[in-house]
Amino acid sequence: MKKKKQTSNLNKYLFIALSALCIMLMVLSVFYEKTGGPFKVAANVTVIPMQQGINQLGAFLVDVSENFGTLKQAHAENKKLQEQIDELLMQNNTLQEEKYELERLKELYKLDQNYAEYEKVGAHVIGKDSGNWFSTFTIDKGSLQGIEVDMNVIAGNGLVGIVTKTGPTWSTVRSIIDDSSNVSGMVLSTSDKCIVRGDLSLINEGRLRFEQMENNDNPVDVGEQIVTSHISDKYVQGILIGYVSEVQVDSNNLTRSGYITPVVNFKNLQEVLIITKTKAQMTGTEEPAQE
Repeated sequence: MKKKKQTSNLNKYLFIALSALCIMLMVLSVFYEKTGGPFKVAANVTVIPMQQGINQLGAFLVDVSENFGTLKQAHAENKKLQEQIDELLMQNNTLQEEKYELERLKELYKLDQNYAEYEKVGAHVIGKDSGNWFSTFTIDKGSLQGIEVDMNVIAGNGLVGIVTKTGPTWSTVRSIIDDSSNVSGMVLSTSDKCIVRGDLSLINEGRLRFEQMENNDNPVDVGEQIVTSHISDKYVQGILIGYVSEVQVDSNNLTRSGYITPVVNFKNLQEVLIITKTKAQMTGTEEPAQE
């Protein structure tokens, strides 16, 4: 409290001193034009420089005031520009998302045309199991949309997996990379059959394993297409699984095995197509419902 009082007294004394100085300068300015001699010389030495200093100080304060106003205006303009930049960035992000979605939809449309003989419906992936890969995942179509267990699922350039469970508005899909997956496949050029086994440890290397291919005179080279075979009980025929990346004769000299590079990106699935008839429904082997 005492300190505050001392500060107040100091301000008061400073104000009185400045007021006295201003009065003195005003008096000296009046006498400056009417007097001469020593006083005029003294005025030239003291009053005029002080007046010039005060004028310069005033000009400086005016400049500061103007610059402050300009700075305030520039700040407002910068804020407005930043808002415009943020809006443009949001628009750009939206356009990028729409571009990528359009590319995916074009890919799905192309896939739909490649398998035009099958009726299909599109679905979005809405969930997946833990891990980096879409070994099992959930889609936003279910029994109310006509989805049934064992319907085939495709995306990218070929086979993704099969529906294993359905709810009213959702379904679970097991992909061909899952450890429990076994798909009957065949070499497109020779019709040699094999079993494509899911293996999550192998998919980290970007490949799947095939087994039990007959060791015959038919050559199977790297790059050959592997598709679903006609003898599969659940997968419809002719859907591309991947390309042979390695093949070798087994130790029994009766069979061949090797690796396939799948045609689907199982690390990034957002939309899929579901073939709306099961293999059993297509072949007429579906068991009638129990009454």
